[in-house]
Amino acid sequence: MTKYEIIIYWSEADGAFIAEVPELPGCAADGKTHKEALANVELIVKEWIETAQELGRPIPAPRGRLAFA
Repeated sequence: MTKYEIIIYWSEADGAFIAEVPELPGCAADGKTHKEALANVELIVKEWIETAQELGRPIPAPRGRLAFA
């Protein structure tokens, strides 16, 4: 489980739940259920961080409530 804040909401336009990680620009995923959207975005977070590391880009530290959990 990631310590980044994840926002999940229903998108009527997409017909799916959208999961976004505000601290990681462009990091989002979708799914048919809350659970699927969460699982998908956790994979995307991992890939986002790996890509940033490969490119030598900074990785923001989690700053939400979960950062201290």
